[in-house]
Amino acid sequence: MDIGGKIAESMGLKGDYCKEWPCQFRINKYHFTPQSVGSAGVQLHTDSGFLTILQDDENVGGLEVMDKSGEFVAVDPLPGSLLVNLGDMATVWSNGRLHTVKHRVQCKEAKTRVSIATFLLGPKEEAVDPPPELVDSDHPRLYNSFTYEEYRKLRLSTELQAGEALALGLPEPPDLHFCGEIGPKIFRLALKSLRCGK
Repeated sequence: MDIGGKIAESMGLKGDYCKEWPCQFRINKYHFTPQSVGSAGVQLHTDSGFLTILQDDENVGGLEVMDKSGEFVAVDPLPGSLLVNLGDMATVWSNGRLHTVKHRVQCKEAKTRVSIATFLLGPKEEAVDPPPELVDSDHPRLYNSFTYEEYRKLRLSTELQAGEALALGLPEPPDLHFCGEIGPKIFRLALKSLRCGK
């Protein structure tokens, strides 16, 4: 099933969106010990790509999503189901109509936990831009143009992993400071200049 295409279709769009975007497949295995119970197996983050399809461990829970109030809600495993999670590129591509999901994995019990994830990332070389139908006078463009790879590098260099790096892609980014005195002025400048320790 073309989930990216179905999302575009649900927004009234026609076209082959996401067809040529790369994917990544990952198997996550967590060895939770009695000492790690109550701690984060995976810190709070958003997925950098467009969407994630997750086959979560049906026997060991721990996945939590943050709701609008900032509270964490457990996502209990549902046997035979897949979880679809939207990432940062979905927010940029949809011009803010789709929202990335902050989530984490908490160690609930001393067991091995396995999950299988497929990530639809973003265009390999082209810029991530909203379709023209999603930009108008009522919905002005929210983010500057950038590639998925530029965004991924920005997240790594700034260590902003929970969606905060999206603010650096705004036409007028907030006055944030990283690595001492360095503050991003625009997304591309931030990407080229943010190098901690250099």
